[in-house]
Amino acid sequence: MFKAGDLVQPKKGGPKYEVLDVQGDTLFCTPRNILSGEKVTLKAEDVVLYKEDDDFGVC
Repeated sequence: MFKAGDLVQPKKGGPKYEVLDVQGDTLFCTPRNILSGEKVTLKAEDVVLYKEDDDFGVC
């Protein structure tokens, strides 16, 4: 379902993450808003593909 390069967000809300690797139902991700190289492990069942609902950037 998910692949490397996807942007995901926890179902309960929170920051968006970029998927680095997928192994079964485990996603290895990095936060998109932090450049520290931090990596987190998330379960595929706990996240959804990230999308913005509004038209951002339009004045």
